[in-house]
Amino acid sequence: MNIRKTTLRAIIGAGLMALSVNAFASEGAELKHKHFSFEGLFGTYDKAAGQRGFQVFKEVCSGCHSMTLVPIRALGEEGGPFYDEKHPNPIDNPVIKAIAKDFTITDGPNSDGDMFERPGKPSDYFPAPFANEQAARASNGGALPPDFSLLVRAREHGPQYIYSLLTSFEDEAPEGVELRDGMNYNPVFAGGQIGMPPPLFEGSVEYSDGTPATVEQMASDVVTFMAWAADPKMEVRKRTGWMVMIYLFIFALLMYGSYKAVWRDVEH
Repeated sequence: MNIRKTTLRAIIGAGLMALSVNAFASEGAELKHKHFSFEGLFGTYDKAAGQRGFQVFKEVCSGCHSMTLVPIRALGEEGGPFYDEKHPNPIDNPVIKAIAKDFTITDGPNSDGDMFERPGKPSDYFPAPFANEQAARASNGGALPPDFSLLVRAREHGPQYIYSLLTSFEDEAPEGVELRDGMNYNPVFAGGQIGMPPPLFEGSVEYSDGTPATVEQMASDVVTFMAWAADPKMEVRKRTGWMVMIYLFIFALLMYGSYKAVWRDVEH
């Protein structure tokens, strides 16, 4: 009986906690209405935006945020921002090889039992910027920067939320709001106070395709890249879904025609 009561209390407590978290998360300012190409039933990833977003991630975000669930080779797989029909196998894609070499991978142990560093390979996963969680927190004022692998899908209205967050930092808090030490004001973040300083500034990166690197553009591009990282097979999945729907529609027509043919001489 005591066990049942304890379990019931735990369930109720978890439910109340979830409600309080949801209520707290909804305290942020209204999100900006930004349309992304990958949204909707027919949405696809903007390849150029994904490439620019990867540049923003690498040059700006990767110093704090990890993406440890995504292999580097995925960048060159079908649907990836660097997919090349001439090199369908990303292991053979020279662009993916060059990108991988820019990362330093800690590997080992070797024959002497020591860890060592080496250039990355397409088969490696994106390396984390810190050796462990404690090191990450120590370098970020006690806060743990979230991993980017699934962040878009982990947040409600993920793309709009992250875009709004990145483009809503304010230099000063409004009257009546006292920022704690080391905090920055962002009305989109629940509570308005966030440990992360504004990561994007005009011209933070220099796009090779000549696109002006405004804060809004960089935010849009990196969100596109993060959306791809969280669901790299989205385009294939959508195509497969539509093929299945078309097949089922044709099958339904054939079945209805067969039904009418078989029972045409039978009175109903």
